[in-house]
Amino acid sequence: MVKEVRLPQLGQTMEEGTIVNCLVKIGDEVQKGDVIFEIETDKATLEMESPADGFVKHILVKIDETLPVGEPLMVLGDKDEEVPQDFIDSLKSAIATVPEAAQAVTTAPGEPVKAEPTRSAGKIIASPRAKKLAADLGVDLAAVTGTGPAGKITEQDVKSAAQNRSIDTSSIAEGEIKLGQTIPMNRLQKLTAERMLKSKQEIPCFYLTIKVDVTRLVELREEVNKNGEINISYNDLIVKAAATGLEKYPMMTGQLDGENIKLADSINIGLAISVPDGLVAPVLKNVNKKSIKQISSDSKVLIEKARGNKLDLTDLECGCITVSNLGAFGIDNFIPIVVPGQCSILGVGQITDTCVPSDGDMAVRKSMNMTLSVDHKVANGAYAAQFLDFTHKLLEDPSTLNLD
Repeated sequence: MVKEVRLPQLGQTMEEGTIVNCLVKIGDEVQKGDVIFEIETDKATLEMESPADGFVKHILVKIDETLPVGEPLMVLGDKDEEVPQDFIDSLKSAIATVPEAAQAVTTAPGEPVKAEPTRSAGKIIASPRAKKLAADLGVDLAAVTGTGPAGKITEQDVKSAAQNRSIDTSSIAEGEIKLGQTIPMNRLQKLTAERMLKSKQEIPCFYLTIKVDVTRLVELREEVNKNGEINISYNDLIVKAAATGLEKYPMMTGQLDGENIKLADSINIGLAISVPDGLVAPVLKNVNKKSIKQISSDSKVLIEKARGNKLDLTDLECGCITVSNLGAFGIDNFIPIVVPGQCSILGVGQITDTCVPSDGDMAVRKSMNMTLSVDHKVANGAYAAQFLDFTHKLLEDPSTLNLD
């Protein structure tokens, strides 16, 4: 029986996906749940599983092709089943009508769908991030030995190859970019640009900034890290305070749903993380129910997965708010852009010494600025201000936060 395999919606905000890799060829037998494609969505590169059993009869797409959700990718059938050509032509015709999409590739039996070879005609198996990093650093993948499963080249393999030939990877961003150059955008940059444009066009925001005295927070963190087995970060404390604030002010978890505002079922907080290709924001789940030490442990896992290109769909879904901290870069204050599908985002600046009046004298206190960007369709200024005020007071007096 002929079965169409179509591009599924791999995330809440996914509208289209780019074919990064095809892991099967015509004639292969696949089982339901087998990974058949690697798809880059608006958030990350994800594995797509086969929705059914069968033998691959036709592959209708090619590498680097971008298609909307629901478009046909592949045809499965029984082992000796003949698929009518007019049926295949109708599917190809549907793909050809997609704006800016390339024509479907015609694949000979037994020949895998693949991108045009660039540096080597041999078969090279590499992760999507490894391929993009190799292109950025000018590393020939044909000369790299893969350490991943079945010899797959990983991002770390590319970095090692670059270091072995004495290339300073940081110079790509600083020394090798010259005035007047045209710099091509990678996929993540393109997707980020699209999502941020969507945010600016569809989310009417207002912005609230508050200064927080974090002297006691700094002392608490130093004490915990000196005596504990887990080193907690300022982000861990900020995330916990924000989660507690969302419990008290649940409208801040909402999203417009027709003429209603649907509140989140659980409190999940995105964490903006810098990766080689740009920025991702995986989501910490059920933060209000976790201790700060558990949040710290979970955050480290997410950061490691993000930088190793190992995030899966569940790591990216259902965020209520995102925390973006640029304090490590010396930034005092900035206005972040709300992630589509969330109500707000909290921008955090660096901690600085500030002189404040104290009993007729001057005292040096630790302070930082926080700016909250809020979707005005969901929350008004007064309500969001109460949430931000409550969160900032928790950070000024962190004794009520659950460490263990």
